[in-house]
Amino acid sequence: MGGREKAVVDVAGTPLIRRVAEGLTPAVEELVVNCRADQREAIAGALSGLAPTFALDAESDRGPVAGIATGLEATDAAYAVVVACDLPFLDTALVEYLFERAAGSDAAVPKPDDWFEPLHAVYRPGPMAEACRDALVEGDVRIIEPLFSLEYEVIERTTLVAHGSLDSFESVDTPADLADAESRLG
Repeated sequence: MGGREKAVVDVAGTPLIRRVAEGLTPAVEELVVNCRADQREAIAGALSGLAPTFALDAESDRGPVAGIATGLEATDAAYAVVVACDLPFLDTALVEYLFERAAGSDAAVPKPDDWFEPLHAVYRPGPMAEACRDALVEGDVRIIEPLFSLEYEVIERTTLVAHGSLDSFESVDTPADLADAESRLG
């Protein structure tokens, strides 16, 4: 993003992370934000009025597997949704459906195309945090790896479409993605 902090980049007048949080808040009782200590102030400003819990990384740049574990360890919820900060079209109805599908399992993970979406999924915090920590000890930092030690539901494309919008999985990773999102949301 040209050296800018992606989480707080404005998308059509609203910080990206705030768009994500506003998509989540109708579906969750608690908002937990995992970030580095140096990101906290800017993110707190972007989320003003939402009162998130911050789960700060103990070590910087250990990757998303460590971040997922840290975030999940900061909640006592029976189930928690884990999403990336760069999903401006996050669909609340789809998140709610993932919570329904996770019941009785360790996770509900979407598979809208050929790949799983572990950063748009619902987990039982304890088992997933433990699986993430185990993967880190083993040296496997692939974001999908912890999932394979859990009992999980795969939510395929046709079911996802029946319960929400696939736009929910679209991320803003480049200036071109940002321009596209702004044109659609502006």
